Amino acid sequence: MNDPIIQVEHLKVIYNKGKQNEVRSLFDVSVKIYPKEYVIIYGPSGCGKSTLLYSMSGLQAPTEGQVTVEGRNLSQISKKDMVELHQVGIGMVFQAFYLIASLSVLENVCLPKVFRGESKKERQEEGVKLLHRFSIVEQAKKFPSELSGGQRQRVSIARSLVNNPQIIFADEPVGNLDSESAENVMRILKELNEVDKKTIILVTHNPDHLHYADRIIYMKDGRVVKEEVNTEKRPVDALKVPDVKYEELSNELKLLMRTFKNLSLAQIGSLMVPFKANQLMSHILSELSREQVQVAESYLKEFLFNNIDAETMFKDLDMKYEDGGADWNKRRAASFMERVTAITDLSRALTEKNETESSEAMAKYLIHLFKLKMDQDEMRVLASFLRLRLRNKIDREELEKKLDAPKKAEGAGLHSVTAEKISREVEIIMLMKYS
Repeated sequence: MNDPIIQVEHLKVIYNKGKQNEVRSLFDVSVKIYPKEYVIIYGPSGCGKSTLLYSMSGLQAPTEGQVTVEGRNLSQISKKDMVELHQVGIGMVFQAFYLIASLSVLENVCLPKVFRGESKKERQEEGVKLLHRFSIVEQAKKFPSELSGGQRQRVSIARSLVNNPQIIFADEPVGNLDSESAENVMRILKELNEVDKKTIILVTHNPDHLHYADRIIYMKDGRVVKEEVNTEKRPVDALKVPDVKYEELSNELKLLMRTFKNLSLAQIGSLMVPFKANQLMSHILSELSREQVQVAESYLKEFLFNNIDAETMFKDLDMKYEDGGADWNKRRAASFMERVTAITDLSRALTEKNETESSEAMAKYLIHLFKLKMDQDEMRVLASFLRLRLRNKIDREELEKKLDAPKKAEGAGLHSVTAEKISREVEIIMLMKYS
């Protein structure tokens, strides 16, 4: 077995020792943490688990005992070596984020590199890579107050990683987050351990998180009372949405779920926007790299949430990857935005018009998009089928059959490939309309 990367021996921490308000936080605690482990320190509030974490990180001096990190006794190393350890040896993630309000997201992430004397270009390149990785590069120019709690914690994690430390300390990192954001942060820490091989030490009082750990250290009243090894890490349960049953959904959503097989009950409500962004990206694009698509999709979510306008998104798509953009060219970005705005504008108009106006507007859009040659009677037939879909009287497959059927069989008489493309376009428009 490898030597411990962290070793705590007979640790005691007493605040205000010898005074009337003396507080004993830790009593003769001894633990070992091995390289690449994911260790959770678990216990109720006030049991000393955070004090143990801060002692291991060198932020809390022990009253008695010693802490050794990577073979160095923290009570014996110089101030210079302690600074070096905090800058490049360990990363800290706190419940309260501790982001600097006056700095942008990217500046917050890059801040630890400022103290290393690295050039602005070098530190920004590394910061942008991390923002890309955690899908928040579109927030790079914003300030912390403009972000959600989950986004701020991802910025905090990115900051802790910017100098590539081997040890990550996390003190109740999801204590202030909603369940979805908490799950995202916990998955990131899991990935850092399993993929990046970082040693993770996490403090929590939530038993739902224990399945992530290789080993759990149980604490009570300032003492380690038990250690437990997870022989098999339990897979994360699928996100559950309470009080939502399939039979209670609207007919419109049921028909959409037939078309978009990955659309689940868990994506109802605010989760629909990420799903919409993913489907719209897949619908329009097919030849970009995975990275170019992922970055563009993050900006598309911001657009669908109305956080940015079309002009801003166009600029972000054209911006270079290393500057936080999607690294497209102007021509592709312009073509993409033209298609996106056409679909979203039409879907928005459908909610404001009656069924006859909506079906006619959609028919005109489809005729223009696919360069169909139709007279007025043929357009009325197409509009009548679209009206049935808008009323949820038919689903995508039935619409496609009607479009593909010959005119003598009361169909639209379109080529099967065109019928398939039109039906797919209609479903995307219907999805964008749904809220």
